[in-house]
Amino acid sequence: METLEQFLVKNPWMEDLSPAQQQLVRDTLYERHFNAGDIICRKGSPTDEWVGIIDGLAKISCESHTGKQISFITGIPSGSWVGEGSLLKREPRRYDIVALRKSRIGFMPAETFFTLLEQNISFNRFLLTHFNERLGQFIGYMEYDRFLSPEARVARALASMFNLNLYPGMHYKLEVSQEELGNLSGISRQRVNQALHVLQSEKIVDVKYGAITILDIDALKSFEA
Repeated sequence: METLEQFLVKNPWMEDLSPAQQQLVRDTLYERHFNAGDIICRKGSPTDEWVGIIDGLAKISCESHTGKQISFITGIPSGSWVGEGSLLKREPRRYDIVALRKSRIGFMPAETFFTLLEQNISFNRFLLTHFNERLGQFIGYMEYDRFLSPEARVARALASMFNLNLYPGMHYKLEVSQEELGNLSGISRQRVNQALHVLQSEKIVDVKYGAITILDIDALKSFEA
């Protein structure tokens, strides 16, 4: 199990902080544990922290007035940060952050976040890149949610988790269940199973129980069945 320190040192912005800033992060960051289905941060709650996925898998979603669940980001894997937009605007959260499996979540207090933002140029550059990549992810999500086949939606859901700017801790063997992929791509577990068989027949992925290995990331990103 990855320690909090191991999680921190994988972040590209951490090494560019001054020793005092690094110590501030270590002294103030704290973690909590969540089970599958737990709400990590609730829509409408105060935005007091930046949220990091130490270990686990989460998604951003909200519920319509009819009770329909709408996901905004396909998956937020280990090594990722989320929630900086609401934090910068100092507004209540406009969505739920939900654990899709048992997860360890790190919380950086707003005071620490804004100290780094005001004092460290490298941290600012990281956030700019982060915002740009996240915007591209949102636009891509709208495309595949509206136009793509179930097979292509599963492919995009997998590919979206291999953005090294957003998710630096990812590697090409992904421990994710078909039920979790269904939650991320908005289709049934049975339909996910069929889609994975198609992707495996194309030698784009290798599917084993509880794990999916990406064999061709470029083909996965561009797949359109």
